[in-house]
Amino acid sequence: MRTQSSATTARPIAVTAPRESRGLGTAQAALGVVAFSLTFPSTAWGLESFGPWSLVAVRGVLAAVVAGGCLLALRVPLPARRHLAGLAVVAAGVVLGFPMLTTLALQTSTTAHAAVVVGLLPLTTAVFSALRTGARPSRRFWLAAVAGAAAVLAFTVAQSGGALTAADGCLFGALLVCAAGYTEGGRLARVMPGWQVIGWALVLCLPLTVPAAALALAFEPVHLTVHGVTGLVWVAVGSTFLGLLVWYRGMAAIGIPRASQLQLAQPLLTLVWSALLLGEHFTTAAPLTAVAVLVCIAVTQRS
Repeated sequence: MRTQSSATTARPIAVTAPRESRGLGTAQAALGVVAFSLTFPSTAWGLESFGPWSLVAVRGVLAAVVAGGCLLALRVPLPARRHLAGLAVVAAGVVLGFPMLTTLALQTSTTAHAAVVVGLLPLTTAVFSALRTGARPSRRFWLAAVAGAAAVLAFTVAQSGGALTAADGCLFGALLVCAAGYTEGGRLARVMPGWQVIGWALVLCLPLTVPAAALALAFEPVHLTVHGVTGLVWVAVGSTFLGLLVWYRGMAAIGIPRASQLQLAQPLLTLVWSALLLGEHFTTAAPLTAVAVLVCIAVTQRS
């Protein structure tokens, strides 16, 4: 009788735990999206005080100092050799490639135009995930993902006046390297804590970011302002470290393709922050697009 009672009481735990894990993972991925949505406006602020190369390099150094301090304080052992290649992909994609390319693009592009990249990122990440991890989402998932990406793309292009700029090459390059970094980071977050994934990726970049920061600061003018310093601190600590920490934990819990679709809301959030922080304006199409995006996210979550 005791055995039967134990088995009976154990069943609800086995059923509810995965649901609780998925709920927490969705919340963590959503927090990552909110952090990322502030990246472009914060970068625009940072460019008020720093040159593009200085901003990217100092951002990487500051984020690595925070991450390295956490790793040392908690006495985290060095990552296994088999994980170094994956960490290098994360470092090249989300620590170096995406910040550098988007910062260069934002010198001549508005944040609304740059949001086109973020609108396409969920679909690109899902494709990279399918190729890298063998995931095979359903047809309904892909239809909803394409519809959501198309809605966000149409909205952000309309907000930028429909004009293509010379920065588009940087933006689409950033799209590809970031999707690769997200995919590899999500895979690694299944075997090590998400904060350690981005932490070690940042530390691995120090031999590049430290001399790059020193060189860039020597040649690019620096004019410190409240906006500039605030933007630098946020992209270093908020977007690069804390944002990726919760993002990778979320991807590990709910899967890379499903988590990537939460980013469909990121361009709209970026436009809101751009209006509040940078004074940019957008049309009344925003609420309609937001509803369409939320519907697509709901469909992908159910798929």
